Parts: sequence; C-alpha cells; structure tokens
Amino acid sequence: MNETFDFWKLIAGLGIFLYGMYQLEESVKALSGKAFRQIIRAYTNSPLRAITSGIFVTAILQSSSAVSLMVLAFIGAGVMSMPNAIGVIMGANIGTTFTAWIVAILGFKIKIESFALPLIGLGGVGIVFFNPNQKIAHLCRLLVGFGFLFLGLDYMKVSVEHFAQNFDLTQLPDLGLWVYLLVGLLLTALVQSSSASIVIVLTALNSQLITFEMAAALVIGAVIGTTVTVLLGAMGGIPAKKRVAASHLIFNLVTAIIAFVAMKWLILAVSMFIDVSINSVMGLALFLTMFKVMGVIICFPFIGLLTTVLIRIYPDKKTLLTVYLSSTPPEETDIALTALRKEVLHLLQECQLYNLNVLRIDDKLIFDEDPPFNKHLKRKLTLEELYENIKLLHAEIFSYYSKVHTHKLEVADAKELERIIYASRNIMNSIKNFKGIRYDLDEFDGSDNEYLNNQYKLFRKRLVELYHDISRILDLEAQEAQYRKLLQTIVHVEESDKKFIRDTIKAVAENKIKEMEIASLLLVNRLFSQACRLQVFSIKDFMLNSEQIKDFDRALDMKEVMDEEIAKSQD
Repeated sequence: MNETFDFWKLIAGLGIFLYGMYQLEESVKALSGKAFRQIIRAYTNSPLRAITSGIFVTAILQSSSAVSLMVLAFIGAGVMSMPNAIGVIMGANIGTTFTAWIVAILGFKIKIESFALPLIGLGGVGIVFFNPNQKIAHLCRLLVGFGFLFLGLDYMKVSVEHFAQNFDLTQLPDLGLWVYLLVGLLLTALVQSSSASIVIVLTALNSQLITFEMAAALVIGAVIGTTVTVLLGAMGGIPAKKRVAASHLIFNLVTAIIAFVAMKWLILAVSMFIDVSINSVMGLALFLTMFKVMGVIICFPFIGLLTTVLIRIYPDKKTLLTVYLSSTPPEETDIALTALRKEVLHLLQECQLYNLNVLRIDDKLIFDEDPPFNKHLKRKLTLEELYENIKLLHAEIFSYYSKVHTHKLEVADAKELERIIYASRNIMNSIKNFKGIRYDLDEFDGSDNEYLNNQYKLFRKRLVELYHDISRILDLEAQEAQYRKLLQTIVHVEESDKKFIRDTIKAVAENKIKEMEIASLLLVNRLFSQACRLQVFSIKDFMLNSEQIKDFDRALDMKEVMDEEIAKSQD
C-alpha cells in the first residue's frame, strides 16, 4: 500500500470540491436567485435585520463571496445603504460557517461513496435528459453539486490518510502560529474560497497532520483571505463599492486579530462543549463559528462610525457631465432655454460618438475636436462607460427641464421647451437602437458570408453620410436653408432604407444569404434606419420653428402618399 502523500489526488479532490461548490451555488441561484436578492433588499432596513439576512442567504448559497458581490451590486445601483451593506457582510461571515458544520457532521462520519456517487449519477442523467432551463434540470445540478462536494472531500481525505498514519507532528518545525495564519490567508486568496481552504484544514486536522491550534490559526487566516474576492470586485468601481469592500476587509481583519489574540481562551471555551482530542473537526467548526459571532458582537456598535470614516476616505465624486446647464440657473428662463438647447446638441454629439464607436468608425471623420466627454475626462471611454454617461447626461437634462418647467413661461417658450425635451428623447431612442444591434453588426463584420460583410460596410457608409449631412445642417445659419437640407437628409435616409430592402430581396433570390441571416439583416436595418430618422427628427424639433415643423411633417406625409401611389401603379 502506498504510504506517501498523494499530491495530485489532493489537487483533484480540491478541484472536484470547488466544482461542486460552483454547481451548488449556480443551481441555487437559478432556482431562487431572484428570491434571495429580494430577501436581501427587503429585509435589510436595519443593520440587525441585514445581519440575519446575510446569515440566512449565505448558509443556503454556501458562498459569502457571492453574497458580498451581490451587496456590491446593490450598493452600485443605490438600492442599499452603507450601514445595512456592512450588516449583510457581517451576517455572511457567520453564514459561511455552515459549510464547516456540514463537513464536520457528515464528511468524516459516514462512507461518502454510499451517497455521493448516486447523487452524481442521478443528477448527471437528469442534466442530459431535461431542458437546461427547466427547474428540474437545476435540481439535478444541485444533486451533482452536492455529490461532487463530498466526492472531492473524500479524495482529499484519502490522499493524506496513508501519509498521516506514519506522520509525526514533532517533525514540524516550531514556526509559530502566525505562520499558519499567513498560510491560511494565502491559501484562501489563491483558491478564492474560504469554504475550500477550511475543508482542506478540516481534512488535515482529521488526519492528524496538524494540531488543533495550527488548524485554528489557519482558519483565522482564511477569514482575512476571503476579502480578496470582494476587493477585486470593487476594483475600479464607484466610491460606494470601494467603501463596502474596505468595510469587509476591516471587519474581517479586526475579527481575525481579536480571534488570534484570544485564541487560547476561545479554544478553552470550545473544550467546555466538545472534547477536541476526540472530535477535533467538530471542535474546529465550533471555534470558527464562535469567533465569527464574537467579531459581529464586538463590531456591531461601530457600524455607524465605520460608515462615517469610510465616506470621508472614499467620498462620492460626482462627474460633471453637463457643459452648459451647471452654470445656468433654471429660473432665468430665457438663458435656460438657450443652455438647454446647447446641452441637447451636446447630447447629440455624444450619441453620434457612441454610434460611430459601435461601427468602429474613426470619430475624426466627423468631429474636428473631441466631444466634451473625451475632452473633459481626459481618456477614451469604453462603449459601456460612454453609454452610462450619456444616460446620466440625459437624466440631468430632464431634471433641469423639470426645474425650468416649474417657472412661469410665455406660450412660445413653453412650446420650445417641450420641443427641446422631445428632441432629447428622440436622441436617446436612437442610441438605444444602436445598442440593441451592436452585436449583430459585429457578427456581420466577422461573418464568412461576403454579402454580410458588404452590408456591414454599407451601414458604416450610411452613418458617415448622415453625420456629414447633420454637420452641414448645424453649420447653416438660415432656418430656411436648414429646413430644405433636413428634408433632403430624411429623403436620403428613406431611399437608403428602401434600397437596402431591394438589395436584400435580390440577395435572397440569388441564395446569397440564409434564412436566419435574412431575419437578422432586416431587423438591424429597421433599427438602424429608425435611429437615423430619430436623429434627423431631433434636429428638426430644436432647430426649426413651429410653422417649419408643420411644413416638414406635411411634406413627409405627402411623400408617403406619393410613394404608395407609385407602388400601386407599378403593381
């Protein structure tokens, strides 16, 4: 019989255990993920209730990191206060001890294969035969998760059993317990799971490879190491997320320091309930729970103070997105209307920049200088960041419009105000269309089908032509000239749309594109053409006067009627 330490079996066991944890977490999220998010949101109106919610959700999800990252998302969305977020994280720290109790009670007490293999077998068959989106399929994943969880534990246990029989603890150098604390920290940071590192410690303790004191130091280190996941999740995030991550680190660090200093007394308290010389694994689970509960009790009164300090360290930095509104008081209605008009033009610029980026068109082809976002923020924004900033800019425009609207306005000014805000809504609808077809356009560009590649190039050409036309319109000073150029531009948009339909019909007849490609092309063209129209209409609404707008709309109606008559005569 091999009496050496089976390193690869230990690694395989750890991998299987982590995979089981992942399957367990994902299946529970799929079955009740929304319910858990609702629990955290609904039952966190006070720090005490937040702690309870954190314990409950983490005990079921089996992942304090998942709950902590969920909290980061809620903080980022502004649906949870800072003190309550700290409360949930405190509760999650206690809830994660549930894993240790499961392993301590079941993992080393019964023959694992007797239930692990049937769970994997039944769950695996179910995953294959059932629709992946059905609840029963997620239940099968849950079974597989539990099965792999315990099978991985069994592998780790067996990998050290034979080695442990001939291992003498006196062979270990006396490095001091702080070294084991550091090892626990690094191990947890590496595997990104305190549950996994604690199971490794329980396995080593069960096989008598380490003493109870060493195991206690290792699990204390694991508590600090688990903060790495949340710190990574908050990296580069908004100040609120950084505050939550910092509170997680501070709380775990304080808890770990207190536990390490009071280790002898805590072990003595554990020995009053469990004889650690006979049942060390159960004793370690109790030790872990005791010092985490103690940490919550000690830190709970300081949640308010911690929140205040962290807000000072990470204050909210409001990015100034508006160019004209911030320095213009809304009560000065005449100036406010001018500022609002200019800000909507700025919104149009940023919208054009986003659309150009979606089609990977160099913005220098359209703009002589960088739009305000790129210029003021001094770096090129990602598409996602640019879209979020545009949404925030529109929100500020609407907020400013609401303030102007509360003041007494002349009838003409009131109508102009409505046209300006209507134009801003058209611009936002336009950018939303481009966001919706972004990935379809990428597929056309990367397709093996030459026709789709050419259509992608044609979309780029159509957008550049539109933006050149819009630039010329904005440079014109006479409203009459703007009116005529706008009509020409919208007619050109409609003609391009109709030409695209004709070309697609011809391509279908010649078998140049497949059925699914036809549907994608038609949808993309519809949303693209609609986005182009909306941008032209937005300029119409804030550049032309009321009479010209009526004439413009009548001219479009007349053209539609004429087109219909021509189509009928051709039939």
